[in-house]
Amino acid sequence: MSDHPDTPHDREGNRLAARAARYARVGTRVGGVAARIAGTRLFGLDDKTGNAAALAAALGGLKGPIMKVAQLMATIPDALPPEYAAELATLQSQAPPMGWAFVKRRMMAELGPDWMARFKEFGKEPAAAASLGQVHRAVSLEGAALACKLQYPDMQSAVEADLRQLGVVLAIHRRMDPAIDTSEIAQEIGARVREELDYRREAAHAALYAEILKGHPMVRVPAVHPALSTGRLLTMDWLEGRRMLDFVDHGLEERNRLARAMFTAWWLPFARFGVIHGDPHLGNYTVFEEEGAPAGINLLDYGCIRIFPPSFVGAVVDLYRGLQAGDEARIVHAYETWGFRGLKRDLIEVLNIWARFIYGPLLDDRVRTIADGVSPGEYGRREAFRVHQALKEKGPVKVPREFVFMDRAAIGLGGVFLHLKAEMNFHALFEEAIAGFDVEEVAARQAAALGRAGLA
Repeated sequence: MSDHPDTPHDREGNRLAARAARYARVGTRVGGVAARIAGTRLFGLDDKTGNAAALAAALGGLKGPIMKVAQLMATIPDALPPEYAAELATLQSQAPPMGWAFVKRRMMAELGPDWMARFKEFGKEPAAAASLGQVHRAVSLEGAALACKLQYPDMQSAVEADLRQLGVVLAIHRRMDPAIDTSEIAQEIGARVREELDYRREAAHAALYAEILKGHPMVRVPAVHPALSTGRLLTMDWLEGRRMLDFVDHGLEERNRLARAMFTAWWLPFARFGVIHGDPHLGNYTVFEEEGAPAGINLLDYGCIRIFPPSFVGAVVDLYRGLQAGDEARIVHAYETWGFRGLKRDLIEVLNIWARFIYGPLLDDRVRTIADGVSPGEYGRREAFRVHQALKEKGPVKVPREFVFMDRAAIGLGGVFLHLKAEMNFHALFEEAIAGFDVEEVAARQAAALGRAGLA
């Protein structure tokens, strides 16, 4: 692979000119909304719905990282007021695709002037476009089907500019609604989005998941092609599959099989290796079939991976066992291990509202849905609102940054289970995932796996 982005040899890096141009474009739109929010506050008005719509309208004309950031914010419980979350969730992150002339220049910059000779075929039209790059289908010289993810130009500059504007919006939010301190949330989002720019790291993430999930045939991980990859071009096997939503009206057994595959893809890496896929979005999975029936899932995207200290995983198990046994000391120990500080009894009770919601299906030893009578888009919103209202009286509380994507991913995973209308014994599945759990063993497994994947 070629030089890592932002090295001395990097052609783009975080270019000042590109960053300044992005500041001007994004800052004008976001600044106008900030002024509106501040004005309504100054005159004692509370127009959250109108302000949220104004922010969504301002961002709607912008493409690239800020759209991704806005969508992330919309899916993190309590990062934003409900009115803002609902508006931002409707935004689309896709940027306009690069044309063929642009693609050729980008590919030449990554693989050299003879880049086309390194493929048997290369699709001129993108198969998919997202906020940071687009995917082209290709065929290797050996005949393997490939997916080539090519980053848009000047993305590092755009990300830095957009994260600065995110900070402006969150600062206003903190002043207006200080129940939850979002400073750690902003840091965590910034770190993850910056990681997504580094396709070398994403390649290592894919290798890590291949290591973790080997021996689990219900989840397929694409192999990376290092000779056709760089810091801004990631080439992996193309895994054939259909959309998850194509199977929501299939029989219960088939839907449950896909839900079990999702549970395995998410909980097994976390419980045994301290790693989660932080973006369980339906677009990041496809379903592969065998003999005409759904057999499992293809896990496609590895940009948003979170690696946790083993002690954090231990606290997840401690909280589960504490809730199971009504052991308050163990519950408090779990929260403190995660980084919550200054916990008094009333704050602990507020946090327990959320904990009992997240852990509820895992504590209930029976076949059930993840939540009865709840739409996928509303999963977790009612509980997040209850917690927020309680914190207005008891707070403020600073959400530790490591907690952010754990929380978001759990909600996203629950939404997938609701789409599938799965009915399973989640308690039995979770007990199997944490059987014989030991923090020191997680640490040893994690270190070995990270080393083999080049992430040590």
